[in-house]
Amino acid sequence: MNPSIPTRAGRTPAEPKAAASATEGAARAGLAARGVIYLLVGALALQIAFGHRAEADRQGALATLSDQPFGTVLLWALGIGLVGMALWRLSEAVFGAVGPDGRKAHKRLLAVGRCLFYGFVAYSVLRFTVSGGGGGSGDEQSRDITASAMDLPAGRWLVGLGGAAIVAAGLWIGVQAIRREYRETLKLGEMSAPERWLTDVTGAGGGVARGVVFAALGAFAVQAAVDHESDKAKGMDDTLRSFADTPLGPWLLACVAFGLVLFGLFSFVLAVRRRV
Repeated sequence: MNPSIPTRAGRTPAEPKAAASATEGAARAGLAARGVIYLLVGALALQIAFGHRAEADRQGALATLSDQPFGTVLLWALGIGLVGMALWRLSEAVFGAVGPDGRKAHKRLLAVGRCLFYGFVAYSVLRFTVSGGGGGSGDEQSRDITASAMDLPAGRWLVGLGGAAIVAAGLWIGVQAIRREYRETLKLGEMSAPERWLTDVTGAGGGVARGVVFAALGAFAVQAAVDHESDKAKGMDDTLRSFADTPLGPWLLACVAFGLVLFGLFSFVLAVRRRV
């Protein structure tokens, strides 16, 4: 068999069958874990929009989970699921991803970036679990990282370019969602019409909201670099709150928050219906 021809699952025969099975399990666990985080962050942001006190970021989501019955078990499951997400992305970098372009260089590089991102998220979740919380809010961590980066040679340029890259990523995420390009990786033939409708509602709406949040995060980093003020960098919580400071007020925050809830639901759809 020609190794350049993708298998039915979208991978090359270079990946052992047992490894492919383990990768699929890791991917589905990781997508479900991502869904939990976005659902919780979106729900917390909705509370803020309606005047309740909450911290709408990963730290707030983890704190919410830890307060539940068997909270520590839930946190460990979440962290392990995100480790699976990182390993899945690593396998895509090594063996190639689903789709006709899955083994091209730019797809492999994108998989490496996603592996590093989810590896960091998994580390932060597991560290939170082991330490029992703490470690400062996401906003404080963002400002500290920005300040440390600015102290490096050409630090302002690094922060500015990094912020611009995040803005570009946010725009790309939003455009991909609007164009419904996620359909290329789904088992559409196994889905009913209502399932496809639900997938499009959660995938497009949730993807746009996620893209908007990423773009705003990046824009604040660019502003911090331009003004040479690390305090202007924002984490997820402050970024979401900034939507309430626009002329549309809390209603814009509520719309974005609802979009993040949709993206959480979309991640659950992917956990079941995505081709891996």
